Amino acid sequence: MLEKFNGIFYLIIYLVHFIGVGVYAFQTIFGTKSFMERFGIDPSGAIMIRMAGAFMLAVFLMSIYVGFIRPGGLENTWGFLNLVFINNLCIFLCNFYSIKINKTGVNEKTTNEGVIAPFVFTVMSAILCYGLADKIYT
Repeated sequence: MLEKFNGIFYLIIYLVHFIGVGVYAFQTIFGTKSFMERFGIDPSGAIMIRMAGAFMLAVFLMSIYVGFIRPGGLENTWGFLNLVFINNLCIFLCNFYSIKINKTGVNEKTTNEGVIAPFVFTVMSAILCYGLADKIYT
C-alpha cells in the first residue's frame, strides 16, 4: 500500500486532502441549511450549494476508487490529479477575488475559510502531483 503512494508522507497528504473534500461535500449536500447559516448565505442559494457539493462528492468518490480500489492504483491518473489541482487553484483564485478584492457576497459572517481552505487544498494537490509524478504520469 505504501509503495502505491511513494511512502507514508504522500499517503497522509492524499488522505487529508480527500477526506477534507469529503467533509465539505457532506456539509454542502446533507448539512446545507447549517452550512448556509454559518456563512450567511440566503436560503435561495441551497440548490447551488448542493450543486457545488455534488462536484466535491464526485472528486471524493473518484479519489477512493483511484487510491484504493482501482487495480492499477495511481498509475496513469495524471488527468484526475491535475484536474483536482486546477479545480483547487481556480476555487482559491475566485474566492480570493470575491472576498478580498471585489467583496461580492461579503457579509458579517464571511470568514477567511473561503480563501484558506482552497489554498491549503491547492498546496496539498500540488504536492501530490509532484511527489507522485513517477506514478501518475506513466
